[in-house]
Amino acid sequence: MTATDPSPGGPARLLVVIGDITTQDVDAIVNAANNDLVRGGGVDNAIHEAAGPELQRELDRRYDGCPTGECRMTQGYHLRAKAVLHCVGPIWHGGGQGEEALLAACYHNALALARVHDLRRIAFPAISTGVYGSTFFMLTGFHGFHVTVGAI
Repeated sequence: MTATDPSPGGPARLLVVIGDITTQDVDAIVNAANNDLVRGGGVDNAIHEAAGPELQRELDRRYDGCPTGECRMTQGYHLRAKAVLHCVGPIWHGGGQGEEALLAACYHNALALARVHDLRRIAFPAISTGVYGSTFFMLTGFHGFHVTVGAI
């Protein structure tokens, strides 16, 4: 997904784009990161691969991990995007352990961090899918998608 805000205080636009997040022409891309902020699989691996080793070095130098639901920022290095917002989504445990609220917090915190740094065009992956166990169907079935879009 790519969210754009065409003017300060203006209405946001939401575009759904299917493609390689690492090649999007945006101000920031959101990474589906892990709590240790180390290179993982899936979109995390693709972002690290495209950005280059400087990305991991900055994460190691600046941060000691990241709690679930929160977000940390680095430079984009070799990406088109000037920044990467590393968000740690919840692991799916059936929906009774606050997964929906933590997922919404990821999107909210990424947007808040982007706002502080005047990053207007942001590409989001489907956070907490894949190895974290949530599928897009589960998220829409448990109102996660609506919570996510509401955060934008």
